[in-house]
Amino acid sequence: MSSRRTERIYKLTQILKDTDKVYVRDAAQQLNVSEMTIRRDLNAEPSSLILLGGYIVTDPKVNGANQYFFCEQQFKNIDEKRHIGQLAAQLINDDEVILFDSGTTVPFIIESIPDERRFTGICYSLNTFMALQEKPHCKVILCGGEFKTSTHIFTAVGGHNELNYLRPDKAFISAAGVSLTQGVTTFILDEIALKAQAMATAAQSILVADHNKFEQVRVGRFASLDAFSCVVTDRQPDSAWLHYFKQQGTRLLY
Repeated sequence: MSSRRTERIYKLTQILKDTDKVYVRDAAQQLNVSEMTIRRDLNAEPSSLILLGGYIVTDPKVNGANQYFFCEQQFKNIDEKRHIGQLAAQLINDDEVILFDSGTTVPFIIESIPDERRFTGICYSLNTFMALQEKPHCKVILCGGEFKTSTHIFTAVGGHNELNYLRPDKAFISAAGVSLTQGVTTFILDEIALKAQAMATAAQSILVADHNKFEQVRVGRFASLDAFSCVVTDRQPDSAWLHYFKQQGTRLLY
């Protein structure tokens, strides 16, 4: 490790003692280097810091934090999620109202949206909200309610929140399990009603899931697979999936 990189990593570590995350752009400004230099520093060799959806955070294996932002799921399949994010972001047009689900893939979608894109972003997750507010031409609507510290999502109190009054053009929905026979599932029970309501209000629902989620079934089912008009993943599924998507007329991006 070069001395300059060592110094930059040290400075970033000091910054993260006062906050749980720092945006790459802000870190670059504070260290007076380019964003590319920051990314190269973090990707070159193992360190106590990692990149996550446009943010720099401390590796959970180092700090042992027990929060959703540091949940182990956030650090799995990063390259796959970034690829999905880049594909999904291309589906967002100017002046659209977009609902962004919770989940570890969603921040990568937001990161890939061009800064000049003008859109309205609806969310009910803190990490999604944090990513959306970095987009200069995004009007952000955060659906409120009870804050769940374990998952960093807001759940409606009394069964009503802003989603009751909104009609997004598209909803990007994440999942922990995708099955041809059992549908689309999550292991976070608090998400079930939110995901179902998000899909019910949106004109179009788009499933974002890396290949590891296929053939998986989790405890909470929130949708059938045919409820999605588009599926974005990171590699071509096997023939059974291709046949199903063709039969259903589901758009597949990978």
